Amino acid sequence: MSTVAASSHKIVPCLWCNFNAEEAVAFYLDVFQDARVLSTSRYPETMPGVGGKALLIEFELAGSKLQALNAGPNHPFTDAISLSVDCEDQAEVDSLWSKLTADGGSPGPCGWLKDRFGVSWQIVPRGMGALIGDPDPGRASRAMQAMMGMSKIDIATVARAADEAPAA
Repeated sequence: MSTVAASSHKIVPCLWCNFNAEEAVAFYLDVFQDARVLSTSRYPETMPGVGGKALLIEFELAGSKLQALNAGPNHPFTDAISLSVDCEDQAEVDSLWSKLTADGGSPGPCGWLKDRFGVSWQIVPRGMGALIGDPDPGRASRAMQAMMGMSKIDIATVARAADEAPAA
């Protein structure tokens, strides 16, 4: 059974949900402004315990296509895979962080968090890569050290740390 509909997205992440796919997708649609459901397929009514429930929901968040598969508790999420969000500015970082950690989500280190469904996210302010990848190893190291001490990334604080003159 192929779960990927013909589209311009050749590779589509599929989130294995513990029969809470509809709740999870509704949550993500509320978190992201540019979000929509593309399609929903349902279990046949004749299937005991799941008849009529959503089987697969295809949805889009900020132009990225994803799938939510209602398949039970067999495969819980881990940090081994995360969804990374390139945030335009600190206000977007703050907003997404607040929404995704609400109602049972949890903050993690260095811009990582888990939402209430257990999905891992990286909430990354634009410019972070340039700071930690700066060609000046001292600036890059100071930026990295600042980031390593944070949960939610504050890009202004990381930039200030990168610009600090080393102690003489």
